[in-house]
Amino acid sequence: MIAWLKAIHIVALIVWCAGLLALPGLFAQRSRLDAGPAVELNRLTRTLFIGVTSPAAFVAVVAGTILLFLREAFTTWMMLKLLAVGLLVIFHMRAGYLILSIFEPEGHYAPWRRWAMTLATLAVIGVILSLILTKPPIDLAFVPPWMREPGGLQSFVDTIRPTP
Repeated sequence: MIAWLKAIHIVALIVWCAGLLALPGLFAQRSRLDAGPAVELNRLTRTLFIGVTSPAAFVAVVAGTILLFLREAFTTWMMLKLLAVGLLVIFHMRAGYLILSIFEPEGHYAPWRRWAMTLATLAVIGVILSLILTKPPIDLAFVPPWMREPGGLQSFVDTIRPTP
């Protein structure tokens, strides 16, 4: 079961990341098109985002969450990976917002943004891959003790602001 779930997770991640890498290129094409072709590009972009990329993101996150609990992989490198996945989620939400704004009559997407988003997405994908493939042991000695224990934030707040 875990092998199948892992395969589903990996395939969904590949589709999700491919969609996130393709969307900036589609956004950049908007500035060069007149009204008629822009409507067709909008339809294609929305179909890619709503019909392919978003379901793949959902499946990847759900399968990854189930795997996290089945494998009990509550390690530091996994938490860093989840932080990087959170960045992918932010990029995904930003792309959804851009679809709404770029395809307005005066919509525009600067070419440099295409490359910036593509490079940022590739960097996050690279971080995720390196964390998964190396599973580095990360020493938390530099992290304050209140950040390493459950309920630590509450005790930290109590020391800053004592309760009367």
